[in-house]
Amino acid sequence: MGRTKIDSDPLAALIQSFDGALRTLTGLSRPSRPVPGTALLEADLTAEERRGAGALMRVNHTGEVCAQALYAAQALVARDPSIRARFASAAREEEEHLAWTQQRLAELSDHPSLLNPLWYAGSFVIGALAGLAGDRVNLGFVAETERQVEEHLTTHLDRLPAGDAKSRAIVETMRADEARHGAMAYEAGGVPLPPPVPSLMRAAANVMKAVAARI
Repeated sequence: MGRTKIDSDPLAALIQSFDGALRTLTGLSRPSRPVPGTALLEADLTAEERRGAGALMRVNHTGEVCAQALYAAQALVARDPSIRARFASAAREEEEHLAWTQQRLAELSDHPSLLNPLWYAGSFVIGALAGLAGDRVNLGFVAETERQVEEHLTTHLDRLPAGDAKSRAIVETMRADEARHGAMAYEAGGVPLPPPVPSLMRAAANVMKAVAARI
């Protein structure tokens, strides 16, 4: 089962964050919701289509590794207990996304990014810095992150093979969840980030996507 809360005790929260990192990087996440598209038949994809779908789902899996790190770090430094609880709730759904994309990679005979430990560490640092800027900025960072992820997933729906209904079902459900997480962050008091920050976030994400698609 997924993690249920972020502990308010600093030491316990730190230990829980370390445990979360191990779970994320060792593939031990288990979804509580059924994998979208489970009942759909596997498409008869060409070798090229299978490789393309695998690369896209590897990028999505890496994105979920980054999401686990971001939420863990942001919850760790959040000042308001109610905001920590919101992060914990969103992280549970992101953990499901992690498990879904990992399963889909296996079905496509593909593998997660070999650089996931690096992506996790970098995202944890970024999440901690965002959190240290204050809860409203912390929430604003979540909202902007989820907005960009929603856009990214929309492009993947355009790029996935038309017949790959199983991958498309996963991505569509993930996109709906990300949109809800972003709206939650704004409703909780998130503020828009200053203009240079979203552009830097997008540039960093583009580097991650380009590398993760191949390695």
